[in-house]
Amino acid sequence: MTPDLLLYMIEQNKLTCSFSFDRIAQENLSWRLNPKTASIGFVYRHIGETMNLFGYFFGVPPTIPNTTMGQEDLGQTFDLEESKGYVSMGFDMLENLVKTKPESDWSRPVDTPFFGAVPEMRLFSHILFHNSHHAGQISLILSRGS
Repeated sequence: MTPDLLLYMIEQNKLTCSFSFDRIAQENLSWRLNPKTASIGFVYRHIGETMNLFGYFFGVPPTIPNTTMGQEDLGQTFDLEESKGYVSMGFDMLENLVKTKPESDWSRPVDTPFFGAVPEMRLFSHILFHNSHHAGQISLILSRGS
């Protein structure tokens, strides 16, 4: 039953985030809520990078660089299609984990530098929360930023 539930969670996360992600365009990648906040392009890239980089804790070595996690948005430009690809790769990686991982693994502890040792399920849920959190930031920037 766990794989079905996790796949439903991923599908809902994709849908929820799509209301923001589908509105991202080349023209608004540099938009910010204010001069001290990150741009849409930076936040979107961060979402894709983070999903893939967190794969490390599930035994999936990342194949993309970290250019945003723990970094500040200094006005870097990011390729929209590449960022979309990172987000897609991240969701594909999560779906593949759910489909191939034994159900018992989801309660297995994994050591992380930010939460300490947590069950894999908790880390999985954090990834989905992280996506939604930043999709909300993007939505706010789209509606109030420039």
